Formats: sequence, C-alpha cells, structure tokens
Amino acid sequence: MSIIRISSVTAVILTAFAPMAWSHSDADPVVSMFAANQFELLADGHGVGIGWDIDAWLGRDLEKLWIKTSGDHSHSAGAPQRSELEVLYSKGIATYWDVQAGWRGDFTDTEDRHWFALGLQGLAPYFFETALTFYIGEHGQTALRINIEYELLITQKLILTPELGANIYGRNDPQTETGSGLADIETGLRLRYEFTRKFAPYIGVSYHKENGKTADYKRNAGKHTEELSLVTGLRFWF
Repeated sequence: MSIIRISSVTAVILTAFAPMAWSHSDADPVVSMFAANQFELLADGHGVGIGWDIDAWLGRDLEKLWIKTSGDHSHSAGAPQRSELEVLYSKGIATYWDVQAGWRGDFTDTEDRHWFALGLQGLAPYFFETALTFYIGEHGQTALRINIEYELLITQKLILTPELGANIYGRNDPQTETGSGLADIETGLRLRYEFTRKFAPYIGVSYHKENGKTADYKRNAGKHTEELSLVTGLRFWF
C-alpha cells in the first residue's frame, strides 16, 4: 500500500512540474536562418546593376538577433549607389508579431548615417507581411519606414509577390540628399518558381521614385529621380 501511495505522489509531482521541464532549453533550442529574399540583376535605360535584400537571424523562439542588409549598385553614370545594414534585437510579443530595436547604418555615395531603430514586424490580417520602423539619427534626424509585401499563390510552385516600400523623413539633410516628408517610394512585382521552398528563381519589375525636396537634391547633383527596372534573380534560404 505504501508503494502505491508513493507512486501516486510521484505522479502528481511530475505532472505539476511538467511545464517547467518543457521550458528547459531543449524544448526551445537555438535556431538560425539565412534568407536572400532578393538577389538580382537590375536593367533599366541607364545600365545594369545588382540589388540585394538579405536577412539572417539567430536565437530562440521569442528572442533573436537579426541582421539585415539591402542595397543596389550600378555602373551607369548618375545612378545613386546605396547599401544599408541593420543589427537588431527581436522580441516576440504576440502571435506573428515581433518588436525590434537596434542600429542601422546607411552607406551612400554622399555621406554615411547611423540611426537607432525601433520597429514592429509581423503578419497583418489577410497575410500581409508588414514592417514599420521608426528611426532616430545621430544628429537628431527622424525617419519612418513602411514595408508591405504579399504572396499570391498562382499554383503551389508559382508565386507572385507585389511589394511596397516608403521612407518618410522629419527634416532636410542636404549631405545625404534627403528631404523632409515622403522622400521616396519603391514598388515591385516579382514572379518566382519554387523548385523547392528553399530555392526559387524569379523575374519581375521594380519602380523607384524620389519625391519633393529629395528629388530636388538628386536633380541638382545630376542623378536620376525615377527608375523603372526589369529584374531577374534568385530567392533562397537555409
């Protein structure tokens, strides 16, 4: 009888502490990902260039270190060159939503800038991938970036992805040729074929336009303020 009682007590204790056992690091392992969302050639009326949008992260389910880089480079005269790097701490706050904070560096053919970043990234209703990020610059500048993307499955392997991005700045910055207000918008439409979920070539079109004072700065520097490009590239992750 005593053995039965001891076994019963043991079962109760194990049941009570089961959630704690599952909270062990083995149940929430460290994982990582490298994703080239866009790695492409761009061709417009001025020449051919390359563009990229790459993410990498390392961490657990609710806490991760994110590294993001994007940019484009062209050998055509008057074409703006840019690259960007972000290092962010990401914390899950709700299903499909993360808060991210950290550093962003802009590297252009005029002058570099460094920012503190605070943003929200996740999946909005109707499956729109959304990122809203607020920035404070090293000299008191402010900026807001909006990125929205949607994936339309034509078949299980053929996927059409429209996207929209916009940058809004709080004040003029002549050194980086950036004006206050809605500085630029970028839209794209890419059609990819997934040989596997991790490997998908694509073709598409990309449109970028500077607005307002930003466009004035670009024109005064002899640069283009509007670009329509045909793109072909590869999307992959591991």
